Amino acid sequence: MGDHKRADARRNYARILAVAEEEVAAHGAGASLEQIARAAGVGSATVRRHFPSRRALLESVSRERIEALCVRARDLAGEDDSRAALLAWLTDLLAYSVAARGLAAALSYDDAAAVGSDPVASSCAVLMEEAGGPLLRRAARDGAVAPDVTVADLIALVVGVVLATEHRADPAGQAERLFRLAVAGLSPAQ
Repeated sequence: MGDHKRADARRNYARILAVAEEEVAAHGAGASLEQIARAAGVGSATVRRHFPSRRALLESVSRERIEALCVRARDLAGEDDSRAALLAWLTDLLAYSVAARGLAAALSYDDAAAVGSDPVASSCAVLMEEAGGPLLRRAARDGAVAPDVTVADLIALVVGVVLATEHRADPAGQAERLFRLAVAGLSPAQ
């Protein structure tokens, strides 16, 4: 009987996650947990048992993209131009965050507090900080980035741009434009 219950729980989890991915894509981070439960054919309590917080749900929905960004950071670590490598990774993070509407919200949580209250959760922002750390350190060492810049600063910048542009007519284009402006600075090129 225990195996049957575990199999049911795995099926429920997979069904809830599939529905959650669709709902978050359609409605962003504010997707209704009750609607997810209805569409998955389970009760709200079942959704909350698998995803005890909205953050846990958003992180699970974003997991594949987070893993791809971690792999991308490792791939870029060998590039000759450390500034270009860091910017390529941040541009991918920006593009993924625009496309996966829950990712920016998952990254925007205060992860130190969230991880402290939910030790099982693997924080998206923590994973991104670990992935981007070597790229940023190398760019700072090469003098391409100010030494006091942190990966958390860069993630906050990307998240802010994504959240500020998500309801615009062309969110991807607007996000890219604002990000490039932030990277270039406000002063015209000399």
